[in-house]
Amino acid sequence: MARGDRLDEYRAKRDLAKSGEPAGGRRKGDGDRFVIQRHEARRLHYDLRLQVGDVLVSWAVPKGPSLDPRDKRLAVQTEDHPLDYAEFEGRIPEGEYGAGTMIVWDAGTYRNATAKRGRPIAMADAVEHGHVSFWLEGEKVRGGFALSRMGEGRDWILIKKDDEGADRRRKPAKTRLESVLTGRTNRDLA
Repeated sequence: MARGDRLDEYRAKRDLAKSGEPAGGRRKGDGDRFVIQRHEARRLHYDLRLQVGDVLVSWAVPKGPSLDPRDKRLAVQTEDHPLDYAEFEGRIPEGEYGAGTMIVWDAGTYRNATAKRGRPIAMADAVEHGHVSFWLEGEKVRGGFALSRMGEGRDWILIKKDDEGADRRRKPAKTRLESVLTGRTNRDLA
């Protein structure tokens, strides 16, 4: 699928002049970045976004990521977002898609760890086939994670792998509420 086509759904859902969100298309992919945005919309959730080529493949995680390998988190795949969305913070006005406040809760780089029978699988192929394994290097979240699609829909499960980044006691989604870019909270933007 061509890059422009991958952002059609994103652009169709928004009036970008009103929402203040990036239109995309200005920035080229230059690595494997990830971002987790804390989004206080109709319901609080966290948006996990992994750079795959020239877009951010995205999942809404209602309870936020967990560092406890025993936890299974629902992750609903959403439309791809433009790369410049990785720095987006702001207040999306009432009446617009995704209305509410959004901050960059965590960001960094990731490494694709998806393999089948010991052979690496490209990230785009892994997403297409419904199983992604990756290592995050963020400020709040580090270590191995996996996403697996349930059935043929948009619902996936996000788990933390049991490695040095695992912590059964620490709950960063409940205690560390500030942006890693600006130090602001969602409340500051309300």
